[in-house]
Amino acid sequence: MRLIDLHTHSNCSDGTDPPAELVRRAAAAGVDVLGLTDHDTFAGWDEALAEARRLGVGLVPGAEVSCRLGGVSVHMLAYLPDPDDAELNHTLGRVREGRNARVPLILDRLREHGIDLTPEDVAHQSRAATSLGRPHVADALVARGYARDRRDAFDRWLSEGKSGYVTRYAPDPAEVIGEVRAAGGVCVLAHPRGRSSHRVLTDEVIGDLAEAGLAGLEVDHRDHAPEVRVRLRELAGVLDLVVTGASDHHGAGKTDHELGCFGTAEEEFARLLDRARSAADRSGRKTPAPYLPYVP
Repeated sequence: MRLIDLHTHSNCSDGTDPPAELVRRAAAAGVDVLGLTDHDTFAGWDEALAEARRLGVGLVPGAEVSCRLGGVSVHMLAYLPDPDDAELNHTLGRVREGRNARVPLILDRLREHGIDLTPEDVAHQSRAATSLGRPHVADALVARGYARDRRDAFDRWLSEGKSGYVTRYAPDPAEVIGEVRAAGGVCVLAHPRGRSSHRVLTDEVIGDLAEAGLAGLEVDHRDHAPEVRVRLRELAGVLDLVVTGASDHHGAGKTDHELGCFGTAEEEFARLLDRARSAADRSGRKTPAPYLPYVP
């Protein structure tokens, strides 16, 4: 039984490990297939693929696209799209620009509450990231002694409704599904009943997204209680969606999300790859193939 972890982050977004190191850690954890899904960027693909080939670890390149629905943050896992697709890259670029632009605004709000962080403090935490984000601000808060860890920083200052929260541009999830499909890739809805997403991602809304071309649901995730996972698995069956599971690993940046803590069943992974091949054929785009040192 292969261990297939399809949702992880490197320091190209808000993880703490460089892509190659992430692959090495995955190999050490017994992960057979790794999905690299940094936020709104394809930047780590080449480095991760080179190390995956060296170690014989399967790699599925992707990205976690930041969306917004009804004023609530929703995340879409995009697997195997053409990384040179102009429309998709334009959307990801707008999202990254929104991330970068709001960091000074967050710092201004924090300063109003007596927290003196500088852009340099945040940049020091972001290192190789292609865009800044709240997790980097959280890491700066931890480094300066204003919070115990990322979770504490979000709970006290950075989550929606908190004093340091600032909204930003994020596309509609149905639009992202269309763009990813046009780029030859497939979309899986990330942790749909975790965090604030559950407020807007009702069964009916997920059904609408399935009609728009959604390929799967991330069911097995730390943010989902066992009974929630049962219900999501039933919903996926009704809507003919692929069921995935993953760690959502961020390195040292997020606790309790160890590599391989949740995985995707091999038969569901095969279904996801079939849908990706169909999407690539329909699009006519030159899409990346997953690196798999075995025949699925």
